[in-house]
Amino acid sequence: MEFSNVYEDAERAEAYAKLEFPGTYYLAYRDLPEMLTKHISGTGALDFGCGAGRSTRFLRDRGFDVIGIDISADMLGKAREMDAAGDYRLIPEGDLRLLDGATFDLVLSMFTFDNIPTLEKKLQNFSQLAASLKDGGKIVMVVSSPEIYLHEWASFTTAAFPENRHARSGDKVKIIMKDTNDQRPVEDVMWSDAAYRDIFDRTGLHVLEMHQPLGREEEPYPWINETRISPWVMYVLGKK
Repeated sequence: MEFSNVYEDAERAEAYAKLEFPGTYYLAYRDLPEMLTKHISGTGALDFGCGAGRSTRFLRDRGFDVIGIDISADMLGKAREMDAAGDYRLIPEGDLRLLDGATFDLVLSMFTFDNIPTLEKKLQNFSQLAASLKDGGKIVMVVSSPEIYLHEWASFTTAAFPENRHARSGDKVKIIMKDTNDQRPVEDVMWSDAAYRDIFDRTGLHVLEMHQPLGREEEPYPWINETRISPWVMYVLGKK
């Protein structure tokens, strides 16, 4: 499948670096501290697909000794500009050998698998991430729910892409981020819960917790569908 990762782009990196946790993105991070406290022992962490470093800084602020890795030099450039003391490393796609066999208590993946297009690549990445876990280590992964591509949100619009309604697991979908100046559509790959669970099973992982956060009326955001439909799926994975 032809797939263009829009995050490997200097203009996109500039826009994305300015994001912190606005609107719908807030829901992807709000419940993470509780999940990490519940499931993670130890402080060694890998931020897989760290982009401009938002999630890397999030982990470090919570006491983790974290390495951020990404395949986009432009994104990592922005991460280093904002966080000169951070440990950010450029890796080849699908290749964790740069880490020299290091293992971690936590591997965090925020939205990264939305942009890994094929089953083969997803299997390769999950296999390598599973191998990078210490005994008792966990993968915490946040991905877009298939529902995010069908509705309107505080931070996203999909109104221009009715073809999303016909998408199946592995198909390309489009969405526009409303919180950045870069209004070019983001091209993601839709993946269902059942399809992810098949990958987990095939790579020796199992689901310890699945969580779909909803917005709360008292929160200071202009929710549209967030209080009744979750835009994100959060998984905690352990090795079998």
